[in-house]
Amino acid sequence: MSNTGHAKPAVSQRDYETLAAFRFELRKFLAFSEQAAKALGMTPQQHQSLLAIRAAPDRMLTIGDLAEQLFIQPHTASELADRMVALGWLERRASAGDRRRVCLALTEAAGQMLASMSATHRGEVLRIRGTLTELLARLED
Repeated sequence: MSNTGHAKPAVSQRDYETLAAFRFELRKFLAFSEQAAKALGMTPQQHQSLLAIRAAPDRMLTIGDLAEQLFIQPHTASELADRMVALGWLERRASAGDRRRVCLALTEAAGQMLASMSATHRGEVLRIRGTLTELLARLED
C-alpha cells in the first residue's frame, strides 16, 4: 500500500518486457556514444564534460557544476578538467558575475570536435526516437 492508501498497480509481464527493452535501447545508445568518443580519442566522461559545458546557458561551468552534471566528486571533476586543459580542450576563465570564481569553457578545437560528435549523436537519437516513443507509450496502456 502506498501512503495514499491505494494499492500500487501490479507490474505486468508486458511492463517488464517494455522496461527491459527500454533499458536495452538506452544501453545501445550509450555504447554508440562511447564508441564515437573513443574514435576521436576521448573518454565518454570527457565527451559528457564537453557537452555539459557547451549546453550551459553561458557555455561555461564551474568545477562544482561539472561534478554535479557528471555525478562525480568535485576533486574528481577538478582532475578531469586539469587533464582536459592539458589536452587543449578546455580553458579556465574568470566568471563574469564573480571574478573570484573560475569557470571552464571549451576551446575552439574542442567546440569543433563536439559539433561533429553532436551531429552524429543527434542522428542516432532521431533514429531511435520511434522505438523509444513506442516503448514509453506501452507503459501508459
